[in-house]
Amino acid sequence: MLGAGPAQSQNTGGHQPQSEGQRIYEKANCVGCHKWHGGGGGGYGGPALSLRNTQLDRDQIIEVVHCGRPATGMPRHDRAAYKEYECYGGMKLEEFGKDAPAEAPNLLRGRDIEIVVDYVLEHIKSKGALTYRDCTDFFGEGARACEIYRNGPVPIQQSGH
Repeated sequence: MLGAGPAQSQNTGGHQPQSEGQRIYEKANCVGCHKWHGGGGGGYGGPALSLRNTQLDRDQIIEVVHCGRPATGMPRHDRAAYKEYECYGGMKLEEFGKDAPAEAPNLLRGRDIEIVVDYVLEHIKSKGALTYRDCTDFFGEGARACEIYRNGPVPIQQSGH
């Protein structure tokens, strides 16, 4: 499932991810809600928070990816969440009732969660306005989706991506 070589992404037009962290970000469909740039916005599970502006630290983001966020559209990406993996101080999934995080369609292993979180910390968190380099780092040189950024940074709210 998470083989050694780069995989063609079905979600992003077949481009080659630039790193293992980006590959997992796409495989887990983080782009579906948080977008390629991590700015958030409307998504399949509702409005997603901005990973660019998050105040969460590495351990907190890891917990959110493992466990999801109760009462939001953020699913849990770990099959063992709330069982072998302790979530939110030992809470049980059934304690959340209808607000329990759904299981993500694309589950991840613990090490893959760490890799994707490190990708978010290195390439997305606290990065500010979107630049041409941000876009080409994600989509690759010459990507048509990046043309909007050629003339300078674009605030995320004005970006159509």
